[in-house]
Amino acid sequence: MKTTTKRESLQTGRTELPRCLKLKAGRERSLKQRHPWIFSGAVESLSPGEEGEVLPVFDGEGNLIGNAMINRRTSIVGRMVSFGDRPWRGAVEENILKALELRSLLFSQEKTDAYRLVNGEGDNLPGLVVDRYADLLVVQITTWGMEKLKGWIVDILQEKLSPKSIYEKSFSPSRRVEGLEEREGVLRGEPLEEVIVQERGMLLKVKPKEGQKTGLFLDQREMRSLVKEFSRGRRVLNLFGYTGAFSVAALMGGALQADTVEISLPALENARENLALNGFDPSKNGFIPADVFTFLREEKLKDYGLVVLDPPAFCKSKRDLIKACRGYKDINRLTIGGLPSGSLLLTSSCSHFVDEKLFGQVVFEAAAEAGRDVRILQRHRMAFDHTVSLYHPEGEYLKSLFLEIR
Repeated sequence: MKTTTKRESLQTGRTELPRCLKLKAGRERSLKQRHPWIFSGAVESLSPGEEGEVLPVFDGEGNLIGNAMINRRTSIVGRMVSFGDRPWRGAVEENILKALELRSLLFSQEKTDAYRLVNGEGDNLPGLVVDRYADLLVVQITTWGMEKLKGWIVDILQEKLSPKSIYEKSFSPSRRVEGLEEREGVLRGEPLEEVIVQERGMLLKVKPKEGQKTGLFLDQREMRSLVKEFSRGRRVLNLFGYTGAFSVAALMGGALQADTVEISLPALENARENLALNGFDPSKNGFIPADVFTFLREEKLKDYGLVVLDPPAFCKSKRDLIKACRGYKDINRLTIGGLPSGSLLLTSSCSHFVDEKLFGQVVFEAAAEAGRDVRILQRHRMAFDHTVSLYHPEGEYLKSLFLEIR
C-alpha cells in the first residue's frame, strides 16, 4: 500500500510536499528495490538545508518512499536510513541493535574477540563502521548524516557493550568527498595504546593509532584460517605482510618458516612482536623490509610452498582501473612464474572497482604470461561479519583466489 504525505496549499489549492527530496518521474525503481543510494541525476527537487539532515523522500507522484541522509555536495545526494513511513531515528537505533545481536550470535562459539560489529550499508547504516578489539571499539564515520548522529551512536554502543574505550579513526577518501575533515581520538572512556586480541587460537597485538584501517584486517579472518590449514610442512611467504597475522597463522598451522615482506618498518616490528606473542622465535623467521615488486623481481621463490599475496587497494577510483589491473597482473605474474610446482598461492584484491570477474581475468592473464598450469582450489570473499546487503552489491570489495601452481 502506498503512503502519501501531502498537504493542500490554501492559496493555490495545489498539493504540496513538506521539506523533502523529490525524485524525477520514473527514477524510483532502485529505491523501491531497497537500494540505499540516491544519485543527484535522479532528483527533481531538494529542499535547502544543512548537510547531514534527514529528509523524507518522495517519488515523482508524491508517494513517500522513506527517509534519507542528505548531502547536497556529492553525487550520492541521499542515503536511505528507513523505508516506508517508519520513523527514521527508530530505524537507525534498531539497525544498530540488530547488527550487535547478529555478531553476538556469529561469534558465540568462537574464541575470537576481534570482529566487525557494524558494516555500513551491509547493516542498513550507511557511513558507519564499528570494529571490536577486545575491550576497545574503533569507530569510522564516512558520511555527514552519521557524523551528526555520532554522539548518540556512541551512547548506544557504550550502554549496550560497556567497552573500556571507544576510539574514532575516520580516515577515508569518501569522507573528504563528503566535505568532512579527518578525525581521530578517544570518544569515550580511557585511551588504550594497544590491546591484545584473540582470533581462533592466535594472539595479535593491535595498536589503534598506528597503521591502516582500524588496526587489523578483520575481513581476512577466513583466509588466515585457510592458510593455517594448508601450511603444515611448508615454507610460507607473506607478501605485503603488514603486522604478520598471516605469518602467525602459518606457523600455528605447522609451517616450517614464515617470511614476512613489508615496506613499513613499524608494521614489520609489530609482526615480530606478534610472532613472539604466540611463542615463535622471530630470529628463525624472516622479516624483510622491501617493496614487494622489487623483492619479486630480485628474489627466488623456489623454496616456498605457500605464498600469501594480499596487496593494498591499487584502485581508489575508476580512473585508476587500467593502471591498477596492470599492477595486479604484474605482481601475480611474478609470483606465479617464480613458484615451484605443487606450491599454493592465496591472491587477493581489496579494490572495490576491480570486481570478481575482472580480478579473475587479470589472474588468468598473469598465469598465461607466466606459462604455468594453475588450478583454482577455492574462491573467497570478506569474512562473514562484513555483511553485504542483497540490495547493495557495491558492498562487495574483497575477493580472493586460492590456487595450486603446477
